Amino acid sequence: MKRSSAAISVALLAISSLAVPAVAQAHGTGDHTSHPVAPAYKNPLDLKLPDGTQAASCADPSVLRAHDPADNHWYLYCTSDALTANELDSSGNPVIHNLPTFRSTDLTHWSYVNDALPTRPSWVPASGNLWAPDVVYLNGHYLMYFAASETTLAGGGSAVGVATSDGPTGPWTVAADPVVEPAPGGQWRFDPEVITADGQNYIYFGSYFGGVFARQLSADGVSSVASTEQRIAIDNRYEGTYIVRHGGWWYFLGSATNCCNGALTGYSVFAARSKSPMGPFLDRDGVSILAGRVGGTPVLTQNGNRWVGAGHNTMLTDFAGQDWMIYHAVDRTDPYYAGTTTYTKRPALIDPVDWRGGWPVVRGDRGPSDKWMPGPAAQPGQRTAYRPSFVRDPKPGFAYPALSDSFSGTTLSPQWTWIREPAASEFSVANGRLTWQTQAADLHPESVGSPLASVLAEKAPSGDYVVETRVSTTVPAEGCCQNYVQGGLVIYKDDGNYVKLASVSIWNTRQTEFGNEVTPVPADAPHYGNGVVGPVGDSTWLRIVHRVEGGQQQYTAFTSIDGRHWDKGDTWTHPLGSDSRIGLVSMGGAGFSSSFDYVKVSRLR
Repeated sequence: MKRSSAAISVALLAISSLAVPAVAQAHGTGDHTSHPVAPAYKNPLDLKLPDGTQAASCADPSVLRAHDPADNHWYLYCTSDALTANELDSSGNPVIHNLPTFRSTDLTHWSYVNDALPTRPSWVPASGNLWAPDVVYLNGHYLMYFAASETTLAGGGSAVGVATSDGPTGPWTVAADPVVEPAPGGQWRFDPEVITADGQNYIYFGSYFGGVFARQLSADGVSSVASTEQRIAIDNRYEGTYIVRHGGWWYFLGSATNCCNGALTGYSVFAARSKSPMGPFLDRDGVSILAGRVGGTPVLTQNGNRWVGAGHNTMLTDFAGQDWMIYHAVDRTDPYYAGTTTYTKRPALIDPVDWRGGWPVVRGDRGPSDKWMPGPAAQPGQRTAYRPSFVRDPKPGFAYPALSDSFSGTTLSPQWTWIREPAASEFSVANGRLTWQTQAADLHPESVGSPLASVLAEKAPSGDYVVETRVSTTVPAEGCCQNYVQGGLVIYKDDGNYVKLASVSIWNTRQTEFGNEVTPVPADAPHYGNGVVGPVGDSTWLRIVHRVEGGQQQYTAFTSIDGRHWDKGDTWTHPLGSDSRIGLVSMGGAGFSSSFDYVKVSRLR
C-alpha cells in the first residue's frame, strides 16, 4: 500500500575514493574493450538533496529517459513522502514532498530536481495524498499519472489524475478531471500504469480493495473509456502494477502484502503473463491471478540480507540490452524515520532482471543486492560488466527418520508433543494422514480475547535442515469469508517468536502466507509481518529451509502445487535459537479441517 549490463579503467580507479570490488571488473576482456564499462554501484540508490544529504525514501518509483537526444539524463519520480526526518512543518510533522523528481546520468547517482506537484489538484482535499506516479512520453508531451487517495468528487473516493508537461521536470499542468474517476463503493483507484500496444493506449489501476483493472485510454492519454474496463487481478492480493513486453508475452508484475511494516515488511513482486495486454494473466503454474486460489510466480523476494519488503517496481532496458528493475525496499536494521517506530522509510534500489525459462527473476534469482554490483549501461556506447548466473534452489538431502512421519498408523508417533493439546475428538490419524479440525484460535499472544492455538511439535535438528509437508484444507476454493482459516508449518520457539508457512483463507482469496512473529518489540512497532508465496492447490506442498548465514538464522519459504515445481518466497531472519521446534498448526476459525499427508525433515543438501 502507498502513503499511501570489462574492467573499470585505471583512470577511474585512480580517482575513486571507494575501493571498487573485483565483481565490477570481471568481464573486461573480449571484443568490446573499446566501449567503456559502466561503473559499479551499491544499493540503495544515491539520492542527493540540495544540501548534500540523502533522501530517506523514494517509494513506488517510476523511471524514464529524456526523449530529447540533447538531454542525457534519466528521470526518477517517487511517491509523495518525507525526504528527511529533519524537515518539519509548523506542527512539527515531517514535510511531505508531492511526487519528488530526481535525475541521473548513470542510473545510480541521482540529484533532486523538484516536487512535480507542489500544490494538490483542486479536486484533492488537504487530507488527500498523491501517490505512485507513472510518467510516459506520448504525442510529444510528458504525461504524469498519479493516484489521489481522496477526492472532492462524487463519491469522494480515490481516483487517478494526469498532468502534462513539455519537459520531464515540468512545469506540470493537471487535467481538470481525473483520467479514472472514483469508483462506486470506494474501491481503491491506486497505482496507475500506462502502456501502448499496437497503437492503443491502456491504463491499469487498482489495489487490494477492489482489485486491479485495465481500460483503454484516449489517443491523447488524458481520458479513459470506462466501458472498456476489465478486471485484471482479484482483490486482496496485488497492487503496484507494472506491465512489460517480452518474448511475445505481456507480463503483469504486481506487489503483494504490506509495503510499510518496518523491519517486518514482507512485500514482494510476482508475475503472470498473457498474449493480450487485457489478460487473462496466468502464472508459471497456469493459475490465473483472477482465481480465488490466486496465481502469481515470485520475481523479487527478500533474501536474508538487510533489505526486506522489496516491491512496487519499475523497469528499464540499458544501452547494453540488459533489463533492470528499480524498486523500493526497507532496511531492517534502520527501518524508520528518526524518532518514530511507525513511519517506514522506503529507499530505492536497482538490480538486474534476468529471464529464465520465459520468466523474470532479479539478479539470477538472488534478490536484492547489498554488495558492490556491476552497474547499468546508462549512456550510449557503454557496456555493463553484469552477466547473469542463475542460482539453484536448496534441496533436501538425507531424511532424519526419527523426525519424519508418514502418519501410517492410527495414533501419533512418540516424536510428537502437544503445546496446548486439543480434545481427542478434534484430530485423528488414519489412512496415511493427520486430520485436524481448525481451531477458533491463533498464535498471536497480543490478540485480546482470542485463545492461543495448539501446536503439534517435535524437536528441530541441529544445523541446516529442510522441513516439508503436504496439506489440504476443507475451505472452499472460491468465495468469502473464512478469515483466517489455515493449516501449515511452524518453526516455533514460543508463542511470540516463530515463523509460519500455511495455506490460508484471506477474504475471498486462498494464499500461502509466510509469517514472522517477533517479541518483544519497541512500543508501537509491529510484532508480526508476512509475505506470500506461490498458489494454493487442492493439496499444497509447503517447505521451510533453515540455514545459518553470517551467524544469523534464516528461514526461506517454498511452496508447490505438484510437489515438483517450487516457488521460492521470502527469507526471514529470526534468532529462534537451538531449542526451537518444528510444528504443525490448524487454526484461524472453526468449522473446517486441515489434513497433513506427511512431515519430512531432512539435512540441507
